[in-house]
Amino acid sequence: MSVSTIKLLERFIDYCAEKNKVISNNIANVGTENYRRQDISFDKVLGDTLNSNIKTTNEKHIKANLIEQNNYSIQNSKITEYTSGVNNVDIEKEMAELAENTLLFKFASKKIGDYYKGIQNVIKGGGRL
Repeated sequence: MSVSTIKLLERFIDYCAEKNKVISNNIANVGTENYRRQDISFDKVLGDTLNSNIKTTNEKHIKANLIEQNNYSIQNSKITEYTSGVNNVDIEKEMAELAENTLLFKFASKKIGDYYKGIQNVIKGGGRL
């Protein structure tokens, strides 16, 4: 695994942590009157990154500017339908997103942990990366 992949996974973990805060805030405010659901997004940045002019050896490679900075923003939902009766937070959707985000966070954490365990193993003289 390359250093750029590790950097990308680290940024992804940062994103998952921020998303967890946003989802938790939505869940905490499920009964708050007129609260507007929030979401975190990096879709625009991902699209910009994929369309950038950085050269890669394969079109499936991830571009560098996605790796170098945290490019996501928290946005209020534009949905005006009051799903819960007092606001637009759907508790079932929030819980599903929380579960998905937790799995993604655990995946990225495990990949980074495995990488560093491999490095530790090589340093100890027990194998290859």
